[in-house]
Amino acid sequence: MSFLENAGLKLLQLSNPEFAHNFAIRALNFGLPAKRETLVFENLKTSICGLKLDNPIGLAAGFDKNAEAVDALLKCGFGFIEVGAITPKPQPGNPKPRLFRLPKDQAVINRFGFNNLGMEIAAERLAKRSYQGIVGINLGANKNSTDRIKDYTKVLQCCGPFVDFATINVSSPNTENLRDFQEKISLENLVYQVLDCRYNLKNKIPIFLKIAPDLSLKQIDDIAEIALKMDIDAIVATNTTTDRQGIKSKLKNEKGGLSGKPLFPKSTWVLAHLSERLNNKVALIGVGGISSAIDAYQKLLAGATVVQLYTGLVYNGLGLVSEINNGLNTILTKQGVNHVSQIVGKERRDYLKFNNNIF
Repeated sequence: MSFLENAGLKLLQLSNPEFAHNFAIRALNFGLPAKRETLVFENLKTSICGLKLDNPIGLAAGFDKNAEAVDALLKCGFGFIEVGAITPKPQPGNPKPRLFRLPKDQAVINRFGFNNLGMEIAAERLAKRSYQGIVGINLGANKNSTDRIKDYTKVLQCCGPFVDFATINVSSPNTENLRDFQEKISLENLVYQVLDCRYNLKNKIPIFLKIAPDLSLKQIDDIAEIALKMDIDAIVATNTTTDRQGIKSKLKNEKGGLSGKPLFPKSTWVLAHLSERLNNKVALIGVGGISSAIDAYQKLLAGATVVQLYTGLVYNGLGLVSEINNGLNTILTKQGVNHVSQIVGKERRDYLKFNNNIF
């Protein structure tokens, strides 16, 4: 990270968290920070659900909620990015303040509540993107909707033609009762209708499912069963957590979803159990607590085909993307591994026991 980038990051970290987030989006669109030279390593080129990626590092949903900086983000070295969550109608989200940094824990708590400008603006922006790269959309439902399942299909129908994949988000803790969709009967109904909507798109894009880390083994079993039975293309594991175990910050009791370093053990535990049950029959995307090449490497070993990050950028800046790619290349080279796909799930059994102290 250059001196100017480091200074800029420090200034953002001293400002109001939501202001800093919005400023970062605008800075990207103005060409700041300057585009860095991003190396493409042959051993990191990979694919998921037929989507060819330059590397396995993706941007998680939540950073670019309104598809404002798609082209700029694709130039930062990500293998793929995900925008949203997007809902049919615009909505302001929850009252402010709703974003909190927990620097002692290298974590963030948010309770945004799907604040976004709605599907029509997102679709218009996505249709205009010019930089080549893999872009997906996170499907959401309006808070006051009387038919949330229909909301998901509306967003897919509107934005689907302009993206490469779509993710069903049933795991945000910040929209009341949304996580109820993770229960077996409700989830089957939702997935069926979204897949039916996808069938009517000209481009039959892959459909992913994003789940919570706060699941029992029975719930994980149910989700794995549904994924296999209904041909879900991939599972994103995981969203933020409501758990506050081990958090040191005074802000730990703020309502919302916790992301960042403390989420790593729990999200990786869910990932490993899904990997064991699905046994390479459904692709997995590992999310939660990634802030280094070692973190990404561990997610891959636990069963992830590719990974996503977001909170790591808050504390390390966008240069983290290149750092992780460089680091992964170095790790694989030193171990004599020819390609990143060869390590996927190779040590998942080591991650099946959830323990905050072993990571």
